[in-house]
Amino acid sequence: MTLLETDRPNLDLEDIVESAAVALDGAPTLEVIRWAAATFGDRICLTSSMSDAALIHLVSKVKPGIDVLFVDTGYHFAETIGTRDAVEAVYPVNVINVTPSRTVEEQEAALGPRLFGRNPDLCCHLRKVEPLGRALEGYMAWFSGIRRDETASRRDRRVVEWDRKRGMVKVNPILDWSQEDMDNYIEDNGVLVNPLHYDGYPSIGCAPCTRPVAPGEDPRSGRWAGSGKTECGIHL
Repeated sequence: MTLLETDRPNLDLEDIVESAAVALDGAPTLEVIRWAAATFGDRICLTSSMSDAALIHLVSKVKPGIDVLFVDTGYHFAETIGTRDAVEAVYPVNVINVTPSRTVEEQEAALGPRLFGRNPDLCCHLRKVEPLGRALEGYMAWFSGIRRDETASRRDRRVVEWDRKRGMVKVNPILDWSQEDMDNYIEDNGVLVNPLHYDGYPSIGCAPCTRPVAPGEDPRSGRWAGSGKTECGIHL
């Protein structure tokens, strides 16, 4: 039984978000995760791009068996798919492979080839945002691995937020982590990492829209390079 069932059953989710955002501001990561697991029970999931398994490792310590949603766009690097398979084998989680409504071939037949180059926003919407939105419909809340230091648009985010676009709660347990915090956690706990990180890809998306990053460049500068695009749309 969750806190939603035992505490105040008629409490509005947006009220829960506001009180939790204040109470958990600056709280330790595991405290945030414990609150979310106790509040939402099996109605919370975790999303992962399989760049690394740090958040999966953290959450599965508190809530083993949690659903981990991975959006398989059809454009991922082989290393990303391999990381997904390794996560499923190593951690006590239930990996759910989420796919778009059209295959790459069907999309190209309908909209033309290389949509990712001609209209990356539409491609991301069709192959990431829309499929994830469908997959999240059965949940009340989701864990996200976004961090404030990644992009300017994420600096004003809160550890617990109301995801107005999807009508659910979004929990960001590692929001205040730095890259150094992430690197230390991965090393100290032997966390699985996408091998592309060691080949100059600090931020990993779909293969056609991701390039290696030179030392000293912004870690996300390899995503949609030259297009002015900085977000796929999932976290907007």
